[in-house]
Amino acid sequence: MRLIREFMAALQRFLQKKEGEDKQEALRDLYRQYLGEYELYHITTMEEVMQSFEQFPVEQRIHRMEMLAELYYVEADMKSEPTRSELLRRALSLFRFIDQHGKTYSFDRVAKIDQIVKTLNVEK
Repeated sequence: MRLIREFMAALQRFLQKKEGEDKQEALRDLYRQYLGEYELYHITTMEEVMQSFEQFPVEQRIHRMEMLAELYYVEADMKSEPTRSELLRRALSLFRFIDQHGKTYSFDRVAKIDQIVKTLNVEK
């Protein structure tokens, strides 16, 4: 899907940026460009986050969830506790949902799930 390739290229460019305020604003721009307002995905419950995907066409929902999971995962590395753990829990929840309901198997996703489980010290 073109949207996913475009997103992954934008995410890769973001990861190559140097640390600083500019990087946080660039991250917010990625949220806005591919999902919606940054704040929505940070102040709402995961149930509300899942409901927010109803705004997208059915065939895009899993892909949008994966984009959000990737953004949470990347953003967690930029934050300190307890925000870091909360972002990782959100990413884990989405990655697990995608793993169970998506049609594409991903070694990268499974590796991220394993890494998050290990970091958070939770059950797989």
